[in-house]
Amino acid sequence: MLLPNSHSFRSIGAELGIHIECFDGSLVAWYQKWRQALSPHSTFCQALVANKILTEPQMLRAVLRYRLGCSHSGAVIFWQINHQEEIYDGKMMYYCSDCHRDKNHHPNWVSSIITHRHSWKKASTRHCFFGLHQLSKCPFGYTDAVKIIDEKYEPLKVAGERAIAIVEAEKTAVIMSEIYPQYLWLAAGGLGEVQAEKFRPLRGHKLVLFPDTDPQGIAFKRWNDAAALVQQQLFWEDSPPIYVSDILEQKSSEDQKARKIDIADFYLENLRVTSQKS
Repeated sequence: MLLPNSHSFRSIGAELGIHIECFDGSLVAWYQKWRQALSPHSTFCQALVANKILTEPQMLRAVLRYRLGCSHSGAVIFWQINHQEEIYDGKMMYYCSDCHRDKNHHPNWVSSIITHRHSWKKASTRHCFFGLHQLSKCPFGYTDAVKIIDEKYEPLKVAGERAIAIVEAEKTAVIMSEIYPQYLWLAAGGLGEVQAEKFRPLRGHKLVLFPDTDPQGIAFKRWNDAAALVQQQLFWEDSPPIYVSDILEQKSSEDQKARKIDIADFYLENLRVTSQKS
């Protein structure tokens, strides 16, 4: 992120006008503006509930799990926080009431907004897998967060022996984290965002990749090639093999492949069909 010297919570808090300190092993925000940094009120979060994709308690858990933010204009902020609690950046995305992305608003990065606001010289940014902070051994201050959204919540466990699932879209990771909580769900943020170096913090873990599907199988091939490349890296030595799921290639209909669905779409669409039959 384009902040001087550091990517820490404290440094980004200073730029956003939020005073953040570590208290009793937890991060605590001492300024009311933090309510905007962790919020279930984005159009995305509200659409999840309105379209019955997640229940309200599930959505609130997901907000805490992924530390979802909300901009003044209602965009969801998908923060990219690494396994050492460093904020790399935040992707701001707009969603329509049907929970599909609003194509009239292009995604933007918090770093770009801050750079423009302070007239800083644009520099390169660092990215990591969305949700990577769940690997951290320094848990977020859930007690403080719960007070903000007025909902009870039990703290999440760190990855441990759970397999880590990686999908393309942040939206997919958020949804699947409640549907299949036995996995720890991360998101690459795009078809081409599976560079080998991003896997370094995940060494030693069991990984399952769920690429989107398409008529030509392009996504599956690219992610399969990426997994093979990661396993050739020295840092992956003695780590478990990376499994690339072909469930969408094998089970999706031609219509679904034409629409380039992901694993969340596949699950939700099949669930609706099952419900209608019963």
